[in-house]
Amino acid sequence: MNTPLTELPTGWSMVALGRLVHFGNGSDYKDVEVAESGYPVYGSGGVFRRASRYLYDGESVLFGRKGTIDRPLYVTGRFWTVDTMYYTIPGARVFPKFLYYAATTIPFSYYATNTAVPSMTRGDLASHLIPLPPLGVQRAIADYLDHETAQIDALVAKQDEFIGLLQERRYAAIESAMAQVEPAGQRLKHVTRSIRQGWSPQCYSWPADGVEKWAVLKAGAANGGVFRSMENKELPAIETPRPRTVVRAGDLLISRANTRDLVGSAAVVDGEHPRLMLSDKLYAFDLDRSQANPRFVALVLGSRRWRALIEIEATGASSSMLNISQDDIANLPLSLPSVEEQESILHEVDDQTSRIDALIAKAKELIALAQERRSALITAAVTGQIDVRTAARKEG
Repeated sequence: MNTPLTELPTGWSMVALGRLVHFGNGSDYKDVEVAESGYPVYGSGGVFRRASRYLYDGESVLFGRKGTIDRPLYVTGRFWTVDTMYYTIPGARVFPKFLYYAATTIPFSYYATNTAVPSMTRGDLASHLIPLPPLGVQRAIADYLDHETAQIDALVAKQDEFIGLLQERRYAAIESAMAQVEPAGQRLKHVTRSIRQGWSPQCYSWPADGVEKWAVLKAGAANGGVFRSMENKELPAIETPRPRTVVRAGDLLISRANTRDLVGSAAVVDGEHPRLMLSDKLYAFDLDRSQANPRFVALVLGSRRWRALIEIEATGASSSMLNISQDDIANLPLSLPSVEEQESILHEVDDQTSRIDALIAKAKELIALAQERRSALITAAVTGQIDVRTAARKEG
């Protein structure tokens, strides 16, 4: 897909990407993998392995062929790239760094196949038209964007660092409040009225609202102690819904299967979701509210001492997917204070974390604005909407 520009600067033209570069396929790296030194092996997220040989030597732009297809990478030097990526050999008409910035403006969602794992064909990439100025202008644009995006990226990094510090403060506040609860005495099952588990039919890859359309929650719906209702997949019409697996307001959801740091994650369902069902990777604990506040129990299970107990009980052949049984969760030791004291502690925690959450939200807003500014700046520069040489002189 290309939206034609109404007017390009003099000397510019629209050129198909395939006329500017030669596309090469990445390759499996296992036969050339080495532990240290060697050449970098690139995936969509950057370097993650080392290889004893290289596929290409020089400046290149990498495109995702499968999976993460909307994140082009600029690389230089000798490298290997995996078989889910394309690499490019730039021709004489295009400056590689300009090519990279132009690549970030490609509407990858338009070209992606509508499957669970998005894919990109070489033909679609090759046929995409990009604005092409003279080489000298390409270099000027690349230099200008290097300078401007570096400043934006530094601002984003500062905000990310600030968010990290705030999240540490938030975690410390919760840990301090939960310190008075002991992993001893009664078990979670002693304050549980019932436990339900869902199912995992073949669903669509996209989410549904869980109100008008039926959907099945994913394991990530309980990640980080926050209920995420949109972490679901829509149930196809050919499947018969199972109303008994619908989540209820106040259910304590616990992840049965996940990575080591997320297995056993707990969150409380808020609101009514009449067509949102549990998957088989989630347990729903219905607690006796006269003895246990579900929010309080979720905070306890997310604290350091109970996370350690959960990780000990979790089993699995791979750390990428561990399981914890219903019995192991139900038998976690949990010496709870009175419900009145639980609510008092929750009030104290809410008072501290709400202020921290407001600061985190503000920092995320600043990051979003900076990233929008970055994207708009790149688009304007590579399409000739701003004269970067004039802009650079003004800033200088």
